[in-house]
Amino acid sequence: MATPAGDPFAEAVGEAVQTAVMATRLVMAIADAVRRQRQREQGKETELPPAEKAVTETAEDLKKLFPPDVSAALMKGADWPQMAQQLLALRQAGVDLDAFLPRVGEIAVNVRDQVAANAARVARGGTEEWVRVLRETLPAGPVREAILASPAWPGMAADMAKLDARGVDVRGLLAAAHDEGLGVDQAVARVLAAAPATASRDALTSYGPLTTGLDLPKNLDLTDRARALRQLAISPAENERYSRWVLEAMPGREREAGLMLTHRQWPLIAARMAQMESEGKSVREHLTRLLGDTSWEKGPAPQLGSRLVQAANEALRRPLGEAASRVKVSTTAARERSVTLDPTKRPAAKSAAPAEPVVAPHRTDAPAPSAKRRP
Repeated sequence: MATPAGDPFAEAVGEAVQTAVMATRLVMAIADAVRRQRQREQGKETELPPAEKAVTETAEDLKKLFPPDVSAALMKGADWPQMAQQLLALRQAGVDLDAFLPRVGEIAVNVRDQVAANAARVARGGTEEWVRVLRETLPAGPVREAILASPAWPGMAADMAKLDARGVDVRGLLAAAHDEGLGVDQAVARVLAAAPATASRDALTSYGPLTTGLDLPKNLDLTDRARALRQLAISPAENERYSRWVLEAMPGREREAGLMLTHRQWPLIAARMAQMESEGKSVREHLTRLLGDTSWEKGPAPQLGSRLVQAANEALRRPLGEAASRVKVSTTAARERSVTLDPTKRPAAKSAAPAEPVVAPHRTDAPAPSAKRRP
């Protein structure tokens, strides 16, 4: 029976279903980005199969494994052929759609029900906000990097803003999509016979005071500035803002500040600032210490940029009001003497743990030394 036009209940239901469709598109875009990233790393990226073939081979799967209202809305959409292509590409890459689609369908149902039960809220836009949400919600690793490296990222961010405005728990949605993304990454890796991820040289050599408390990917690549910032979930706007704050904190010392900003380890300092911002700490106030203690000036000129990176890290990590330590420690020497190369793993997500480690967060700050020895 047709629902009368203008019926508020029907409109609410329709909006909920369309929002579920939008969420499904987002999850599919993430899964396809992960597939492409894994294949690209192996030099075997494949393009999407022909749309007509994809629609023919996936339509019945969608009807059988997806909620009827959401599957019907998906297949009526103008972008259904593209989604069918993504589904078929995943199957061809080694993903079991009989297992994958029901999980995505469950995500869509959760979103649909959230919207149906939630009043409209004010929308918040802009990709920078959603980069921050990704950083705070998803661990560093192949899924987060694939999202930020995907050409579809601006569209994904716009979808997140719309979902958020309709009352959807976007963080929960992303966490669920992350679990599915890990499954896609591993399925594609098995087909490609990709070697297990091992910690990169940059991840190992950066381990120490410079990365304490930060969430580092095992394949951190500091030789590629743009990729390193993506891996650490630092948006271009955030990087520009943090660079400006450093320059403002060092008036008249622009040359020295520039050496820090162009140093290969600058992305780690930017990640520290981003973390502090998320915690509500005053980054700019900490940065004023760079001119309060200029001991970084002493030493060989070629290492000035490196000393400034270490000085900035110390200035950011030390609580406001706490005097600088008089004991100078060589972090390089300490790192070389350390026998611990693999940081503590992040707690497992709600789904089964991956067969290989994909994240190497270095989260735990060492406790502050006690002023007195305990008996």
